[in-house]
Amino acid sequence: MAKSFLLAILKALMILIFAGWIALWLLKPTDLWTRKWKGAEESARTTVFGYYGLDFAVYTFPLIAVAIIGLVYLDLKGREPSSRNDRRAKISPGAFSNPLVVSSFIGVLSAVEILAVFLFIVFLAWTFYCHISNDFKKLMPIKALKLEIWQLKYFRVAVRFGLLSEACLALLLLPILRGLAVFRLFGIQFEASVRYHIWIGTAMLTFATLHGASTLFIWGVGHHIQDEIWKWQKTGRIYLAGEIGLVTGLVIWITTLPQIRRKYFEIFYYTHHLYVVFLLFYLFHAGDRHFYMVFPGIFLFGLDKILRLLQSKPETCILSARIFPSKAMELILPKDTSLKYNPTSVIFIKVPSISKLQWHSFSITSSSSVDDNTMSVMVKCDGSWTSSLYDLVQAELDSKADATKCIPLAIEGPYGPDSMNFLRYDSVVLVAGGIGITPFLSILQEIASAQSSSRYRFPTRMQLIFVIKKSRDIYLLNSISSLLQNQSTERWHLKVKVYVTQEVQDGLTLREVLADSSQVQTVHFSTKCSNYATYGLESSLCIAALAGFASIVFLVFLICFNLIFIPSQKKTSKPSKDNTPSWVADLLLISSFIMALICSAVVAIILRWRRLKSESPLVPPKQGKAMDIETSSALEEHEIHFGGRPDFQDLFAKFPNEMAGSEIGVMVCGPEAMKESVALICKQNSQGVQKKKPHFRFHSLNFAL
Repeated sequence: MAKSFLLAILKALMILIFAGWIALWLLKPTDLWTRKWKGAEESARTTVFGYYGLDFAVYTFPLIAVAIIGLVYLDLKGREPSSRNDRRAKISPGAFSNPLVVSSFIGVLSAVEILAVFLFIVFLAWTFYCHISNDFKKLMPIKALKLEIWQLKYFRVAVRFGLLSEACLALLLLPILRGLAVFRLFGIQFEASVRYHIWIGTAMLTFATLHGASTLFIWGVGHHIQDEIWKWQKTGRIYLAGEIGLVTGLVIWITTLPQIRRKYFEIFYYTHHLYVVFLLFYLFHAGDRHFYMVFPGIFLFGLDKILRLLQSKPETCILSARIFPSKAMELILPKDTSLKYNPTSVIFIKVPSISKLQWHSFSITSSSSVDDNTMSVMVKCDGSWTSSLYDLVQAELDSKADATKCIPLAIEGPYGPDSMNFLRYDSVVLVAGGIGITPFLSILQEIASAQSSSRYRFPTRMQLIFVIKKSRDIYLLNSISSLLQNQSTERWHLKVKVYVTQEVQDGLTLREVLADSSQVQTVHFSTKCSNYATYGLESSLCIAALAGFASIVFLVFLICFNLIFIPSQKKTSKPSKDNTPSWVADLLLISSFIMALICSAVVAIILRWRRLKSESPLVPPKQGKAMDIETSSALEEHEIHFGGRPDFQDLFAKFPNEMAGSEIGVMVCGPEAMKESVALICKQNSQGVQKKKPHFRFHSLNFAL
């Protein structure tokens, strides 16, 4: 009871702070706020905090506080026991994920996503209207440019486009946070929230381009472009910094286009690190006062990045690998027995012998409830990095040397859902396309291992629809072959339907395919290069404490630096007309941020060292023998179809007779076209008048490879 009350208090506090932060953005463009805020900043100048301390406390810290409280909330909620009969926990995920719009252009959108996009557009329109209406009322000629009235109005419009870009920048980095992820509070994981980052980034650069192009146009028609374009002003907006930032942002955006990102991933990956240049020159262009508005996401992202890099140390190694005929392989990695994760979790892997900078995400295919000392990931070798990794493993398999090689790697994560509420249906349908099977392998192993547990509510009937191009891809089911043989119990039933789209064969069964163990090769590696397992992230409470510590350190250094290098600010309540350039305050802000990150990193290193000192060393797994596939009625029950894609409309029409419960969870992982086809059926089901038939609750999963 006390814990539930505390959770309610924390939730209410988060909502209150977040609502206040939103209200701040709504009030900021109004003339009333401008007048009041100027007075508040002038009053703060005579205090030790200065205007910069006030800006940080009002504009930046609220969102950081939400992230800190959210981590505490998630930690306490994760310890709360769950009832198997809690139907609200079971139903809630579908209510937020059911598709409302299904389009090949924008993908699958839920009602909540559409509402959020609509409200954000309304906010942008409100911001633009308030600023433009006030600007036009107080329109004053610019002496240096000598513009006509229409040119002057359009110039003000161009300036306000920049503020819309600023509003987008404030949210840009929030969807890609991992350890400090605020989207986890809504049950949205990193892999799913990346598309919000893409949407916001596209909107930001659209407004920034309109801002920059319109400004250049006005300078051009006023015959001042040569005078203005190279200016690095001592005070106010630094035009050259804005131009550099815009060009950098456009270069980053161009490399994110699918045509470039898929074919030249390395270019996309390395170009994205130019975000440091973009943010730096944005600060010089907009000034520190505007920067505090967008600083929350940057602050959390910087701290999150540092903690992730430290968490990946020290390096571990590959224990063994299984190579499948479809040029895919399963890597077995060491983990500490204390590391637990939920199904559909992902990890990020770096192999220094391939690249010292590149990190790639992979879905975990194992269950921490089954494997105490190891975890596994599936790698589909399509790109240059994964092909290089495949070549390393294959070379060891082909080697005739007595001593095996050790392949060191760094692991970051795992990142996954904080609960398994998304599995609390009476029946679940899993639809996988190709390597999209990976998150479902962990789900099936978790459910199978928890049949004797009464803590969680799990489905009693499941169907796995696995769509592949070639029959050799069936071997991706190798890790759950024992489940496919012994899955029929009174409490749980699994049926698999495999569809091979580019082959035609008669009479081949799933048992016959899995029984050919010669197609799967296993290689074991030396562990001499590392004596460490994967220990995972620090606890949520620890990360929350580090975020609070970093905030305090930043504010202390910011105050000290300003008092030392800009002493004139503490002597008068009015801004002094000294010769200090405005970019000095920007540099002090950057320096304070860097010092906060350094101090937080030192504390994190100490905590990490103490944890590693107390944990057990790497324990290589016992070498097991190949799985024997027996002739059983369970395997004969599963279906395999050749020569075509599944008719989802027909399959879903049969589910009410084959599945149990009033709601059927539908989880899809694979190509976008497959997701859209299944989402459309779920949408039609939810709109139809079918009171006696079960409803399909759609969930889209994102596989990492």
